[in-house]
Amino acid sequence: MTSIIELGAADLAALLCSRVCHDLINPVGAIGNGLEVLADPSQKEMADFARELIENSAKQARAKLEFARLAFGASSTAGTEIDTREAERVSSLLMECEKADLDWKVAPMLLPKNKAKLMLNMLLITVGGVPRGGTVSVEVTGEAGHEAITLTATGPKTLIPNAVPGLLAGTPEEGNVDARGIQPFYTGVLARLSNMGINIALEDDKLRFTADPLPTTVD
Repeated sequence: MTSIIELGAADLAALLCSRVCHDLINPVGAIGNGLEVLADPSQKEMADFARELIENSAKQARAKLEFARLAFGASSTAGTEIDTREAERVSSLLMECEKADLDWKVAPMLLPKNKAKLMLNMLLITVGGVPRGGTVSVEVTGEAGHEAITLTATGPKTLIPNAVPGLLAGTPEEGNVDARGIQPFYTGVLARLSNMGINIALEDDKLRFTADPLPTTVD
C-alpha cells in the first residue's frame, strides 16, 4: 500500500502561497497593462478598452483573493466555525469570473472551519471539471457534526481534472507534490483532518464529488 505523503507546515504554506500567486498574476498583470495604456498619451484611442480591462481584472483579482482567504487562510472569522452564507458570498464572487454557473443549495449554518474549507476547495476542483462551462451544484446534508458534502457538475465536456484522485488520496502519481498539485492535495488533507471520506467520479457525464463522515474509531 502506498504511503500518504506528509508535507511539513513550511512546505505546505509555501506551496499554497505559490498557488495563490499563480491565480493572481494574470489579473494583476492585466491591471498594470491597463494603467500603462492610460498613462501613454499616444494610446488615447485605447483608453476605454484599458478602463474596461482594469475594471474586469480588479473584479477578478478581488474575487480570487476573497475566496483564497477563506479557502486557504485562517480568515478573520471569529471562533472555529464558518457561516455558510459567507462561503456562498465568496463562491458567488469567484463563479462570476468562471464559465460555469453556481447552484448553491446549502442552507445557512455554521460549519467547522476545516469542513467549510473542504467544501470550498472541492468547489475549485469541481469547477476545473467543466472547462467549457456548465452548472456546478453545492449541497450539504445531514445533522450538525455529521454533515455530508456533495458537489455535482454538468456541462458539454465534463471530466475529472488530471491527477486529482491521487492527489486527493495523498498519493500523487509522481510521488511528490508541486504548486500545480497542491490545491487538490490540500483538499485531501482537509478531508482527513475533518474525518471525511472523499470520492470523485464521472457518472453518465456528470461529475460527482462527495465528502462523507467516516465512523469514529474508539480506542
